[in-house]
Amino acid sequence: MMSQTQREEIDDLPPSAKLVFKVLEYKGSLTQKEIVDESMLSARTVRYALERLEDIGVVEENIYFADARQNLYDITVQTDAEAECCADA
Repeated sequence: MMSQTQREEIDDLPPSAKLVFKVLEYKGSLTQKEIVDESMLSARTVRYALERLEDIGVVEENIYFADARQNLYDITVQTDAEAECCADA
């Protein structure tokens, strides 16, 4: 579950970082290119947003085994949408 501190840190981020977080929340693990396609942000903006999200510990970078030149990004905390989904089950 996301802590109050993490929620406040996300609220303090630029809109682009919040959008990237929401894209990952709804789509799951994605490469940077897939995030660029989904969010319609520039690659540079997505890179910056991912750095900010990694700095506060809500997104992690993993190896993308299908193409080792790319990384796979995923949310590390349980979000409200996930909590509601699990509570319904």
